[in-house]
Amino acid sequence: MSAIEALYILDEHNKPTLEHVYTGHPPSASTLLPLYLAHPSPRSSLIYLPSTNPPTLLFSVLQDRLLFFSPCSVDTDPLFVLEFIHRVADALEEFLGSPLLASKIENSYDVVAQVLAEMCDGGSINTTEANVLRDVVETSTWMGKLLGGVGLPSSSPALNASSSAFALQKPSLPPTTLASGTAIPWRRSNVRHTSNELYVDIVETLSVTLAPSGRPLSAFANGSIAFTCKVSGVPELLLTLTTPSGRTGVERSMQLPVFHPCVRLARWREQPGTLSFVPPDGRFVLAGYEVDLLGDQPLTTSNKSKVPNLNLPATVSVQTGLGSYGADFEVRLNISTRFVGNSSGLSSSAMSSLSNNLNRPSASRAASGDAKTPVVENLVVSIPIPPTVRNISDLRPSKGEAHWDPGDGALEWRLAAKEVASVGSAGAVLRCTVVGPAGDEDVEDAAAAGMTNLRVDTYDYDESGAYQSSTPDTNTVTNGKIEKDVGRVKQNAVLMPTSATVSFSVKGWLPSGIKVDSLNLDIRKSKGLGEGVRPYKGVKYLTVSRGGVEARC
Repeated sequence: MSAIEALYILDEHNKPTLEHVYTGHPPSASTLLPLYLAHPSPRSSLIYLPSTNPPTLLFSVLQDRLLFFSPCSVDTDPLFVLEFIHRVADALEEFLGSPLLASKIENSYDVVAQVLAEMCDGGSINTTEANVLRDVVETSTWMGKLLGGVGLPSSSPALNASSSAFALQKPSLPPTTLASGTAIPWRRSNVRHTSNELYVDIVETLSVTLAPSGRPLSAFANGSIAFTCKVSGVPELLLTLTTPSGRTGVERSMQLPVFHPCVRLARWREQPGTLSFVPPDGRFVLAGYEVDLLGDQPLTTSNKSKVPNLNLPATVSVQTGLGSYGADFEVRLNISTRFVGNSSGLSSSAMSSLSNNLNRPSASRAASGDAKTPVVENLVVSIPIPPTVRNISDLRPSKGEAHWDPGDGALEWRLAAKEVASVGSAGAVLRCTVVGPAGDEDVEDAAAAGMTNLRVDTYDYDESGAYQSSTPDTNTVTNGKIEKDVGRVKQNAVLMPTSATVSFSVKGWLPSGIKVDSLNLDIRKSKGLGEGVRPYKGVKYLTVSRGGVEARC
């Protein structure tokens, strides 16, 4: 049987911040840390430690620079333990705020101890939903801590146990609420909101690899549907998704879908693209999915013409070995004219129309059409530079700013939003000259530094008054053309970059083409909404590529 034996939290300096033992006698964090660090980086989430007594499975998760350990001395399901650690991290962020810091855990140990005790009891997982934990975990506000510090009654009995007669008592739970949770485990009981609002945020992360010819080798989009519910009572919602090919294309587009427990899977199987659920209170991840933008057809030379047009917002290409000595390389950035405009994302008028009429499918598409052109933002081109490069003597970007630091290992080229809009169809170009390791002769250093326009010659003095050249130039001129020094080009070939990546974000556009077709609130099945309640609805789309578009050369 799977069991959680202990949970350890270490800070950014690998010092134990919290040790919570559930069952048994597991090794301490100070014992496990050296064994964990002995493994080379990047370290796996599951490490087998045979040197401990008994042999131990060590599960680890790194979040917000905090290291979570969970040792286990029996055979168990790895996903079971790893999911529990992620649930603990999410619950602590819910109570302590994001980002999760070691100082927050130390200053709020009373709350952290209650959360860990409620989530797991004697090694058996109990309550992991943050909404239910808020009903059973005693927390104190800043006002309660202030009153308790001066000896006055506070809202937390733990702060002022001697003043129980005057302490403010916590309201008792309703009869329908049990200590283990509500009838709906992911939703708090007696939820009340003054303003009823529903928001849908679809975020997709783009990952594309391009061959030197520009042909895509792989193209994936990993999407998440984040939902924010601020509606009183227990609402019954129906969210419908669509694609440019209609609702039937949702099943083909959304591959490997995962859903929050609130989603009714039977409804999704019957009608792919339809999500029926009772949401938790607040913000949560409703679903996740993966999209293969190239389709399921294998890439072969016979179907080269059938490769779909990805219509990427920004692409990059690299040419190496330029110049008479092959010490130059050129990076060309191309931005699709479809993503160049004056403003990004949905306009305020379009957003309002979409929000007020989202329950009508036609209004959703009409509002999306009224939105202004999506614009590429936060555009950064990164070019990995080999460690043998001693210096980059010349950076010549046609747009934006380029920066290189030998300690970074990569050259960064940034373009502001205004510069992106002015790139045009010709694109932007960055040309660089690299300098290799120091040579034995000054001639090689000068040539590697890109001083190809200067003649590096030596002269002997002649009494007749004429200067004679004793060292001919390695580059010869034939028919008005400069021939390259083949030997020097081969030496500089190892200094050239092998790839370039581009990062950006686009509001109001998704590479998969998935859209929200409708979002309906079933008033008949909902409970505790109140009469005449019509929630405000809003939808946003965001595409993020953090080094996701890679061009090889």
